Amino acid sequence: MKAVILAAGEGSRLRPLTLTRPKHMIPVGGKPILEHCLNAIRTCGIREVVLVVNYMAHVIKNYFGSGDKFGLKMEYAYQKEVLGTGNAIKAAESYIQEDFLLVYGDLLFTEETIKKVAEAHSKNKPSATLAVVPVDRPEHYGIVELTEENKVKGIIEKPKPNEAPSNLANAGIYAFTTEIFEEAKRISASSRGEWEITDAIENLLKKGRHVHAVEIPKDNWFDIGRPWDLLEANHWVLTRMEHVVYGNVEAGANLIGPVTVAETARVRAGAYIEGPVFIDEGSDVGPNCYIRPSTSIGKGARIGNACEIKNSIIMDRTHIGHLSYVGDSIIGENCNLGAGTITANYRFDAGTVKMMVKDNLVDSGRRKLGAVFGDGVKTGVNALFMPGVKIGNNCWIGPNVTVYRDLPPNTAVFLKQNLEKRKLGYRGCSCLM
Repeated sequence: MKAVILAAGEGSRLRPLTLTRPKHMIPVGGKPILEHCLNAIRTCGIREVVLVVNYMAHVIKNYFGSGDKFGLKMEYAYQKEVLGTGNAIKAAESYIQEDFLLVYGDLLFTEETIKKVAEAHSKNKPSATLAVVPVDRPEHYGIVELTEENKVKGIIEKPKPNEAPSNLANAGIYAFTTEIFEEAKRISASSRGEWEITDAIENLLKKGRHVHAVEIPKDNWFDIGRPWDLLEANHWVLTRMEHVVYGNVEAGANLIGPVTVAETARVRAGAYIEGPVFIDEGSDVGPNCYIRPSTSIGKGARIGNACEIKNSIIMDRTHIGHLSYVGDSIIGENCNLGAGTITANYRFDAGTVKMMVKDNLVDSGRRKLGAVFGDGVKTGVNALFMPGVKIGNNCWIGPNVTVYRDLPPNTAVFLKQNLEKRKLGYRGCSCLM
């Protein structure tokens, strides 16, 4: 059985991070989301994968290549226009001759999830099998209506509150026969202007075909759609990975709980690290810094003296030199934070933090949420960022600037000062009288 993974979209809700990479290549727990997806599929014994790509396809191809390094045989199908999942599946048709798995590439899931779907499809021999997962807010998902025998009756997209037929959401993990390709050709654009794979499944149901559902535990699945989801995804990965210390940990450093230090990484004396934490190759941490739980530090990163990093993703080659606090934040690649840079992560009124997502102010539901930096951001000394702000790629934030609003890419912000010069009197004090 082959697996088809849909990885063609940009992920515009995750900007500015997706201005320089597809969302599937954003790192959580030290690896791109897509790599975690592929690892789970490979562990189940599947070795042949078709990746459907479009946006910044070269980033994905350059990283995974032929798949040999990942124990896979990988092929790439190009989706000419990113017009939804129902359109994406058609790009893979020429690569598929038998029943296959289909997975959304921006999900995290366990190998048990894939096994469960594949085994149910093999046993029941339906036209389609889909994973369903219990959710707390059905109005945010496509909700699946089932019979007592776990046969699918219908899929309702984002039902109104209190009108959902169940709390079981479509998890974006399927097994199909090749019949799905013909049904995908017969669907029309949805109200969003996209062709949806769920409409092709509805066509199967209208023909009386058997569509089976498999319920998976909520803890075995994670959907990534908005910036703060990345922090939870990072925690999800870190709590499940095997942690090993390979690198150079100096005497006087304290590692508490599950901590990974890669072979060429260095942890200097006085560092206090509480796991789960991942420190990647070539990184330099300390001396005398505090790394708190659920933090990932990328390749070649530098966390210097008297810094505190909490529940954050620090990407490759970013320098946080000294006297800085980064909490509940995502810092892109090649950033340089000046001394005393602070990402505030908590409101005075203890309310939940809101963030702009595609021109809409969205409540994150989190009481703790810091900032999101794109790649190449530089901050001056004592720069301060209010909870929930996003900073575009290659921005410069001058010293002593407080940032209250999002900044677009390639923006420089500096503080204007009115300086008053006075001549000092005797012992330098008369000007203060």
